[in-house]
Amino acid sequence: MAVEKAYKLLALQENISNNEAKSLIDSGLVYLSGKKIILARGLVNTSAKFKVTKLKKPTIIFEDENILAINKPEFINSLDIEKKYKFPLINRLDKETSGVILLAKNEGFRQKVIKEFKNLNVKKTYIAIVNGIVSEKIEINDKILTIKNNNSKGRNEAFSKISDNGKTAFTTVYPFMVSGKKSLVKIEIKTGRTHQIRVHLAAYDHAVIGDEKYAKLSSKRLFLHSYKTEILGYSFVAPLDNSFNEFGFEISKDMKF
Repeated sequence: MAVEKAYKLLALQENISNNEAKSLIDSGLVYLSGKKIILARGLVNTSAKFKVTKLKKPTIIFEDENILAINKPEFINSLDIEKKYKFPLINRLDKETSGVILLAKNEGFRQKVIKEFKNLNVKKTYIAIVNGIVSEKIEINDKILTIKNNNSKGRNEAFSKISDNGKTAFTTVYPFMVSGKKSLVKIEIKTGRTHQIRVHLAAYDHAVIGDEKYAKLSSKRLFLHSYKTEILGYSFVAPLDNSFNEFGFEISKDMKF
């Protein structure tokens, strides 16, 4: 059986460069026989036919003289949003997480917003599909410790865990819908520790579906969405898209959480 590195075969199939093929695989957008390709340099059969998920485009939610609010799709880096719109980020989301991301249009406003984040005067609401049945409110206040190291590609990679040596973290989970053995939940966080929601929910046996880092749960995406951010009298909402209709859930863009 003839084999070749996955990224090389993908480049040939899609008529793109090897670097573009590697980037698609690293972004979690390439599947083979229904399974996500993890290693760009992994060997696969030369007859393999890949399925490539197309990146969605970010959209503007709101804009005025101070702030730009964007609905960031999954699989796009926050820094890529900053480069695209040419304003500095106010907050960041994990690459796999979709939803509200904010950029400051002037330095005076940016400093004011940073102070609001530090003083925990920001209300952040997320929507997630999680493992197991959530039938009542869950309040989590376990401290989170984040360790940052360079990975094999020389990039800074963070890993968080619950630890008494960590920083205070508050997460509240509200039940919304149940389908089979999965739940659609609303999540409010007072703090913004690295991977806070993913770490807290995994520790309480309600890991976010698609969280391969903390729960080894593979799926076509991480089902975590930053739905609403409220700050300095502003309220920004990024509606859920059709991807959240997986697993029997019926979500409409007009649905309020």
